[in-house]
Amino acid sequence: MECVFGMVGNGFALVVADSSAVHSILVHKSNEDKIMILDSHKLMGASGEAGDRAQFTEYVQKNVALYQFRNGIPLTTSATANFTRGELATALRKNPYMVNIILAGYEKETGPSLYYIDYIATLHKVDKAAFGYGSYFSLAMMDRHYRKDMTVEEAIDLADKCIMEIRSRLVVAPPNFVIKIVDKDGAREYAWRESVKDTPVSNS
Repeated sequence: MECVFGMVGNGFALVVADSSAVHSILVHKSNEDKIMILDSHKLMGASGEAGDRAQFTEYVQKNVALYQFRNGIPLTTSATANFTRGELATALRKNPYMVNIILAGYEKETGPSLYYIDYIATLHKVDKAAFGYGSYFSLAMMDRHYRKDMTVEEAIDLADKCIMEIRSRLVVAPPNFVIKIVDKDGAREYAWRESVKDTPVSNS
Protein backbone atom coordinates (compact mmCIF):
# COMPACT_ATOMS: atom_id res chain seq x y z
CA MET A 1 0.00 0.00 0.00
CA GLU A 2 2.58 2.52 -1.14
CA CYS A 3 2.14 6.27 -1.25
CA VAL A 4 4.34 9.00 -2.68
CA PHE A 5 3.19 12.58 -3.15
CA GLY A 6 4.67 16.01 -3.70
CA MET A 7 3.86 19.68 -4.23
CA VAL A 8 5.47 22.97 -5.25
CA GLY A 9 5.32 25.97 -2.94
CA ASN A 10 6.74 29.48 -2.86
CA GLY A 11 10.43 28.89 -3.58
CA PHE A 12 10.57 25.18 -2.74
CA ALA A 13 9.30 21.73 -3.69
CA LEU A 14 8.37 19.01 -1.22
CA VAL A 15 8.20 15.22 -1.62
CA VAL A 16 6.67 12.79 0.88
CA ALA A 17 6.85 8.98 0.78
CA ASP A 18 5.87 6.10 3.00
CA SER A 19 8.74 4.03 4.36
CA SER A 20 7.30 0.51 4.35
CA ALA A 21 9.06 -2.33 2.55
CA VAL A 22 6.26 -4.82 1.92
CA HIS A 23 5.95 -8.11 0.07
CA SER A 24 2.64 -9.94 -0.11
CA ILE A 25 1.21 -9.95 3.44
CA LEU A 26 4.59 -9.31 5.12
CA VAL A 27 6.13 -6.02 6.23
CA HIS A 28 9.91 -6.45 6.00
CA LYS A 29 10.84 -3.05 7.40
CA SER A 30 9.21 0.28 8.17
CA ASN A 31 12.14 2.67 7.71
CA GLU A 32 12.85 2.29 3.97
CA ASP A 33 13.77 5.67 2.45
CA LYS A 34 12.03 5.89 -0.96
CA ILE A 35 13.14 9.45 -1.75
CA MET A 36 16.60 9.57 -3.34
CA ILE A 37 18.68 12.75 -3.37
CA LEU A 38 19.97 12.81 -6.97
CA ASP A 39 22.30 15.77 -6.51
CA SER A 40 22.51 18.99 -4.53
CA HIS A 41 19.17 20.34 -5.84
CA LYS A 42 17.10 17.34 -6.96
CA LEU A 43 14.88 14.76 -5.23
CA MET A 44 13.36 11.62 -6.71
CA GLY A 45 10.47 9.98 -4.88
CA ALA A 46 9.60 6.54 -6.26
CA SER A 47 7.02 3.81 -5.76
CA GLY A 48 6.69 0.39 -7.34
CA GLU A 49 8.40 -3.00 -7.22
CA ALA A 50 11.20 -2.82 -4.66
CA GLY A 51 13.92 -4.14 -6.98
CA ASP A 52 12.93 -1.91 -9.90
CA ARG A 53 12.62 1.10 -7.62
CA ALA A 54 16.06 0.65 -6.06
CA GLN A 55 17.81 -0.22 -9.32
CA PHE A 56 16.25 2.46 -11.50
CA THR A 57 16.57 5.36 -9.05
CA GLU A 58 20.23 4.49 -8.47
CA TYR A 59 20.76 4.23 -12.25
CA VAL A 60 19.36 7.74 -12.75
CA GLN A 61 21.38 9.11 -9.83
CA LYS A 62 24.65 7.77 -11.22
CA ASN A 63 23.90 9.05 -14.74
CA VAL A 64 23.11 12.53 -13.38
CA ALA A 65 26.46 12.46 -11.55
CA LEU A 66 28.25 11.17 -14.68
CA TYR A 67 26.84 14.01 -16.80
CA GLN A 68 28.06 16.59 -14.30
CA PHE A 69 31.48 14.91 -14.10
CA ARG A 70 31.88 14.88 -17.90
CA ASN A 71 30.52 18.35 -18.65
CA GLY A 72 31.24 20.35 -15.53
CA ILE A 73 27.63 21.54 -15.19
CA PRO A 74 24.67 19.75 -13.62
CA LEU A 75 21.58 18.64 -15.54
CA THR A 76 18.54 20.85 -15.03
CA THR A 77 15.46 19.32 -13.43
CA SER A 78 13.69 19.41 -16.81
CA ALA A 79 16.61 17.62 -18.52
CA THR A 80 16.72 15.01 -15.73
CA ALA A 81 12.97 14.42 -16.11
CA ASN A 82 13.30 13.96 -19.86
CA PHE A 83 16.29 11.63 -19.44
CA THR A 84 14.31 9.57 -16.92
CA ARG A 85 11.30 9.43 -19.23
CA GLY A 86 13.51 8.36 -22.14
CA GLU A 87 15.04 5.51 -20.15
CA LEU A 88 11.59 4.30 -19.05
CA ALA A 89 10.31 4.50 -22.64
CA THR A 90 13.28 2.47 -23.92
CA ALA A 91 12.83 -0.13 -21.20
CA LEU A 92 9.08 -0.28 -21.85
CA ARG A 93 9.72 -2.10 -25.14
CA LYS A 94 12.30 -4.48 -23.65
CA ASN A 95 12.08 -5.17 -19.94
CA PRO A 96 9.82 -2.58 -18.27
CA TYR A 97 10.56 -1.01 -14.91
CA MET A 98 7.49 -1.08 -12.66
CA VAL A 99 8.30 2.25 -11.03
CA ASN A 100 6.42 5.55 -10.70
CA ILE A 101 8.40 8.72 -10.02
CA ILE A 102 7.88 12.19 -8.61
CA LEU A 103 10.92 14.34 -9.46
CA ALA A 104 11.47 17.64 -7.65
CA GLY A 105 14.21 20.18 -8.25
CA TYR A 106 15.29 23.78 -7.92
CA GLU A 107 17.17 26.11 -10.29
CA LYS A 108 18.22 29.70 -9.64
CA GLU A 109 16.77 30.82 -12.99
CA THR A 110 13.41 29.03 -12.95
CA GLY A 111 12.82 28.24 -9.28
CA PRO A 112 11.24 25.00 -8.01
CA SER A 113 9.59 22.41 -10.27
CA LEU A 114 7.84 19.07 -9.93
CA TYR A 115 7.52 16.31 -12.55
CA TYR A 116 5.14 13.35 -12.69
CA ILE A 117 6.63 10.30 -14.45
CA ASP A 118 4.79 6.97 -14.44
CA TYR A 119 5.86 3.43 -15.37
CA ILE A 120 4.66 3.76 -18.99
CA ALA A 121 6.86 6.85 -19.49
CA THR A 122 4.22 9.56 -19.17
CA LEU A 123 5.83 12.88 -18.26
CA HIS A 124 4.06 16.00 -16.99
CA LYS A 125 5.24 19.10 -15.20
CA VAL A 126 2.77 19.64 -12.36
CA ASP A 127 2.18 21.65 -9.17
CA LYS A 128 1.10 18.61 -7.14
CA ALA A 129 1.19 14.86 -7.76
CA ALA A 130 0.70 11.51 -6.03
CA PHE A 131 1.12 7.78 -6.68
CA GLY A 132 -0.14 4.68 -4.91
CA TYR A 133 -3.31 3.84 -3.01
CA GLY A 134 -2.73 6.82 -0.77
CA SER A 135 -3.05 9.11 -3.80
CA TYR A 136 -6.85 8.84 -3.61
CA PHE A 137 -6.76 10.69 -0.29
CA SER A 138 -3.67 12.90 -0.70
CA LEU A 139 -4.86 14.25 -4.07
CA ALA A 140 -8.27 15.01 -2.59
CA MET A 141 -6.68 16.91 0.31
CA MET A 142 -4.34 18.81 -2.00
CA ASP A 143 -7.19 19.70 -4.37
CA ARG A 144 -8.99 21.26 -1.40
CA HIS A 145 -6.13 22.99 0.44
CA TYR A 146 -3.21 23.48 -2.00
CA ARG A 147 -2.10 26.97 -3.09
CA LYS A 148 0.85 27.88 -5.32
CA ASP A 149 2.12 30.51 -2.88
CA MET A 150 2.29 28.23 0.18
CA THR A 151 5.09 28.69 2.69
CA VAL A 152 7.15 25.73 3.91
CA GLU A 153 5.15 25.62 7.16
CA GLU A 154 1.83 25.61 5.29
CA ALA A 155 3.03 22.86 2.94
CA ILE A 156 4.24 20.73 5.86
CA ASP A 157 0.87 21.21 7.56
CA LEU A 158 -0.88 20.08 4.35
CA ALA A 159 1.47 17.08 4.07
CA ASP A 160 0.60 16.14 7.66
CA LYS A 161 -3.11 16.39 6.83
CA CYS A 162 -2.56 14.05 3.87
CA ILE A 163 -0.65 11.59 6.07
CA MET A 164 -3.37 11.63 8.73
CA GLU A 165 -6.03 11.07 6.08
CA ILE A 166 -4.13 8.11 4.61
CA ARG A 167 -3.61 6.58 8.06
CA SER A 168 -7.27 6.94 9.01
CA ARG A 169 -8.88 5.95 5.68
CA LEU A 170 -6.67 3.30 4.08
CA VAL A 171 -7.32 -0.28 5.23
CA VAL A 172 -3.64 -1.26 5.26
CA ALA A 173 -2.06 2.14 5.76
CA PRO A 174 1.73 2.61 5.99
CA PRO A 175 2.63 3.81 9.49
CA ASN A 176 5.74 5.88 8.74
CA PHE A 177 6.52 8.64 6.25
CA VAL A 178 9.61 10.68 5.31
CA ILE A 179 9.44 14.29 4.14
CA LYS A 180 12.16 15.92 2.03
CA ILE A 181 12.45 19.45 0.66
CA VAL A 182 14.47 21.11 -2.12
CA ASP A 183 14.93 24.88 -2.33
CA LYS A 184 17.68 27.45 -2.94
CA ASP A 185 19.64 25.93 -0.04
CA GLY A 186 19.62 22.45 -1.60
CA ALA A 187 17.88 19.08 -1.23
CA ARG A 188 17.60 17.72 2.28
CA GLU A 189 15.61 15.55 4.64
CA TYR A 190 13.08 17.63 6.58
CA ALA A 191 11.35 15.22 8.95
CA TRP A 192 10.01 11.72 9.62
CA ARG A 193 6.43 11.05 10.67
CA GLU A 194 6.64 7.77 12.59
CA SER A 195 3.95 5.82 14.42
CA VAL A 196 5.91 2.53 14.41
CA LYS A 197 9.63 2.15 15.06
CA ASP A 198 11.73 -0.84 13.97
CA THR A 199 13.06 -2.56 17.07
CA PRO A 200 16.57 -4.00 16.85
CA VAL A 201 16.82 -7.78 17.12
CA SER A 202 19.17 -9.02 19.83
CA ASN A 203 21.76 -11.66 18.95
CA SER A 204 21.21 -13.62 22.18
